[in-house]
Amino acid sequence: MEIQNTLDCFVLLWRMLERTRRLLQGQCKRFCIRNVLKAWFDCEANDNFIWEVCLRCEQAGWDELPLPSLYPLKHRELLRAIVAVKLGIGMRKVGLRELDQAYSIAFPRSTAINKNKKKRISKVSGNE
Repeated sequence: MEIQNTLDCFVLLWRMLERTRRLLQGQCKRFCIRNVLKAWFDCEANDNFIWEVCLRCEQAGWDELPLPSLYPLKHRELLRAIVAVKLGIGMRKVGLRELDQAYSIAFPRSTAINKNKKKRISKVSGNE
């Protein structure tokens, strides 16, 4: 699988995450970062690779992950870390806007990640 910093790749990653969750559940395995990376990258997912992804997303490799469709923020950081490590770029270089948009495409019935994000309201002079 070729990782790219694009909307199409992010949609694919979100969908793969859900499929992997179901696969691991069917195999009675823990849905955690370590098992996801091993399922996706096989031999390439060595301890150093897993450690780098966990370090960047600030999560432990064996911790159980919640459902991607219900609790997307942890997964968003995981996907950002995977893209950053695979491409050798910083976390800030990963397109958050595209990643959030991809979530809405992959899980159309779920609440958008940025739904509660505060919008900047410019002050209109005279209305203070």
